[in-house]
Amino acid sequence: MTLIFAIAVALAGFLALAYAGARLPVWTAAVALYLLGLWVVGAASGAAVALAALVLAPVALLFNLPALRRRVITRPLFRAFKRVLPPMTSTEREALEAGDTWWEGELFQGRPDWQRLRETPVTRLSDEEQAFLDNQVATLCRMLDNDRIEREAHDLPAEVWDFIRRERFFSLIIPRQYGGRAFSSYAQSCVVTRIATRNISAAVTVMVPNSLGPGELLMQYGTQAQKDYWLPRLADGREIPCFALTGPDVGSDAAAMPDYGVVCRGEHKGREVLGIRLSFSKRYITLAPVATVLGLAFKLHDPDGLLGGERDCGITCALVPTDHPGVQVGERHFPMGMAFMNGPVQGEDVFIPLDWIIGGPEMAGRGWRMLMECLSVGRAISLPALGTAAGHMSARMTGAYARIRRQFKLPIGKFEGVQAAMARIGGYAYRLEAARRLTASAGDLGVKPSVVSAIAKYHMTEMMRTSLNDAMDVHGGRGIIFGPRNYLGYGYQAIPVGITVEGANILTRNLMIFGQGAIRCHPYVFPEMEAARKDDLAGFDRLLFSHIGYSLNRGVRAFVLGLTGARLGDSPVKGATAPYYRELSRMSAALAFVSDVAMGVLGGDLKRRERLSARLGDVLSHLYLASAVLKFHEDAGSPEAERPFLRWALDDSLNAIYEAFDGFLRNFPNRLLAGVLRRVIFPLGRPYHPAADRDGQRVAEALMEPGGVRERVTAIGYWAEDDRDDPMGRMEVALRTLVAVEPLYNRFQKWVAKGEAQGFSFAERIADARGKGLITAAEAEQLQAWEHLRYDCIITDAFPPEAISPAAPAGRSGAAHWRRQATG
Repeated sequence: MTLIFAIAVALAGFLALAYAGARLPVWTAAVALYLLGLWVVGAASGAAVALAALVLAPVALLFNLPALRRRVITRPLFRAFKRVLPPMTSTEREALEAGDTWWEGELFQGRPDWQRLRETPVTRLSDEEQAFLDNQVATLCRMLDNDRIEREAHDLPAEVWDFIRRERFFSLIIPRQYGGRAFSSYAQSCVVTRIATRNISAAVTVMVPNSLGPGELLMQYGTQAQKDYWLPRLADGREIPCFALTGPDVGSDAAAMPDYGVVCRGEHKGREVLGIRLSFSKRYITLAPVATVLGLAFKLHDPDGLLGGERDCGITCALVPTDHPGVQVGERHFPMGMAFMNGPVQGEDVFIPLDWIIGGPEMAGRGWRMLMECLSVGRAISLPALGTAAGHMSARMTGAYARIRRQFKLPIGKFEGVQAAMARIGGYAYRLEAARRLTASAGDLGVKPSVVSAIAKYHMTEMMRTSLNDAMDVHGGRGIIFGPRNYLGYGYQAIPVGITVEGANILTRNLMIFGQGAIRCHPYVFPEMEAARKDDLAGFDRLLFSHIGYSLNRGVRAFVLGLTGARLGDSPVKGATAPYYRELSRMSAALAFVSDVAMGVLGGDLKRRERLSARLGDVLSHLYLASAVLKFHEDAGSPEAERPFLRWALDDSLNAIYEAFDGFLRNFPNRLLAGVLRRVIFPLGRPYHPAADRDGQRVAEALMEPGGVRERVTAIGYWAEDDRDDPMGRMEVALRTLVAVEPLYNRFQKWVAKGEAQGFSFAERIADARGKGLITAAEAEQLQAWEHLRYDCIITDAFPPEAISPAAPAGRSGAAHWRRQATG
């Protein structure tokens, strides 16, 4: 019994110290006190305790005397670490060092400070920004005819282009002293989101100059002369910018671009100057067909040493007017049949002066870091805004349609299969708005969130994909027929554009989120790598033993929190959301521990095992998304009506975290260690499951009610709520009308089902019910008006053949020929 007690005390002491993250001297003192305690209580003889002390004392000295520890323990480990340390290219280093870590760092490190998140200010629109959203943006949205733009003209109307220029939509990020609007990142996100609920091509046209492009690069790195010349012209629309980065052979691996420039002397404006002779072929460049100034990325070479530095300078960025001799633009791509301008740009032996490099000659070769830092800011705004807009439109329109459309005498939103799809749509809409709001605000805090922007880009465009797929399923034939009435089809058509651009989603998930996040967010890995490269043994020693203590602490925290059902986890609040905070604390500790073990066992091979690292990236991503949902809910005052949305989104994220860990552990190459890890982080088995059907049903029902949660979550969009001639406005009017008429309409349908109101047509049944005194004249008029509006909402467009195939004259099409043959 004494032995069992001694073992229990030792185990409890170990767990307590490791859980608290005790430092090495505390561990040493605790072991000494434990030995003394064994002797005092008679669990061990004095001789046994003395022998144990003699054995452990040298070990304690070895670990607690840094100079001795470095010579005996750390130095051999240091040599081995340097041998296996993977080489890092300059572009990899710049990508890692670009941007900042933010809230995702807290989540990755296993002990998130929830109070810090709660106190993080989320941007509010200024009076000027709100006025722009309510006036200029609303006016632009009213000018956008989705069907005309995407199906007929394949371009924005001339008056829309003029309005965008005149109202300085291209200058949202440009400072006021240059004529720009200097809006916050959050305001930019709101502008793009609202436009995108109306028309994707217009949103893309507005967002690109305010994202990765000449404006952002000039503001961050341009010379004063470049800023003074270009920024006012970009602000007032005299110049339309584009940025050429990708090409036929270069997409995700932009660092491998074949486009090059050679430093040489040449003639410019009648005199010989030092410059660059460029050869480039770029593709998929948004706004290229209408651009007047081209931002260009290329590899710069200086074979004659004219710049006095490296012969291979590296990636460089320059500004080149598109009418400059040798530059070829003007042709168009047709991306997924969408109308936004996109096309190729080429040039062969194009000579530009050296001072056209963004930032001047001293920025030669520094383009990759410039791009990485600017891309992280733009990626946090643009694609998340498009994803949010699609999610909001799917939620708002599907909710209305599911209540208006009836099958088997019931609104289709009452069927559980439809409710399952609507639950995803609604839960995603809530999560999308929460993530958009938090992520866009990061830029206003001065953060360049490289990892968070990758999380937002990947997951928010994937939620867009799922939401639109679900919306199409619910709408059925109503969603697949193009025409003026279709509010879903063009967004669905544009899904691959959002998935592909600004870092393809496969790349983003498999290489960027965890690949960058693990090194950037970890408190010790990158510093250890740097210490090894600098041959800093003392620094490596401090980092190594701090790292060991960190990993032990996170593993024990994950295990203890697992055993207790996360009841010991951190939560800054009490009440309904407290269990979620504690569960996220638990999974944060699990991520920190499993990541450490994976990096320690697999080393650089983890980067090549993309499916493993991607799953850990999924864990980090859903920790971030869930925390954004909690903040969104609490910042609104924790409204009771939103609880089903909150629970659905959080349960879905926790279940996704479990699935990611489960997939990681089932495929981890060391099977024994995988089993140990599973017992550590899930000691009581599977803790999380998909969101409850009950919450999904409540989410679906809320989407079918005007106002309330539906309105708050989707308020940023433009819905033309009082315009019955607008495709989305018609649905809004119909939903509000249905709420008022539904009790009467349901009674009338029951009379029809019982044979009390008879007739072949709706009008005949109305007349019969009126004749039998079942309804009044006013009610008959109300029902007839509703029936007309209902039918107007579910009908689809149809066109004469020549309207769809105008290039084939009537009677000359293949279909017409077949009809003639069939009829003789």
